[in-house]
Amino acid sequence: QVQLVESGGGLVQAGGSLRLSCAASGSIFSINAMAWYRQAPGKQRELVATMANGGRYADSVKGRFTISRDNAKNTVYLQMNTLKPEDTAVYYCNALVKWRGPNTAYEAFWGQGTQVTVSS
Repeated sequence: QVQLVESGGGLVQAGGSLRLSCAASGSIFSINAMAWYRQAPGKQRELVATMANGGRYADSVKGRFTISRDNAKNTVYLQMNTLKPEDTAVYYCNALVKWRGPNTAYEAFWGQGTQVTVSS
């Protein structure tokens, strides 16, 4: 199996920064796209940033958030700057992982989520 473990969430004042990390571990042959999603209370989960296609961002975070990846560590990061109260949410890591064998399909895995709270 595969586990995704997020870290780096917390409470920060508006205008501050946080860096989220997500490490993938387990029986991994290869990892395709890695991405960050978030879900605020009462709202649907939304895509924040993805490494796919050279990197894409939600309009609401463009210019403030940066996604990056360390392939050697199977880790993806989300640097969040100039945080706003509306960024408050549980942030989830997602990855497409080939783990059953080298010639099998990629499967989606999710982390457990990390809370980010931005105070005004």
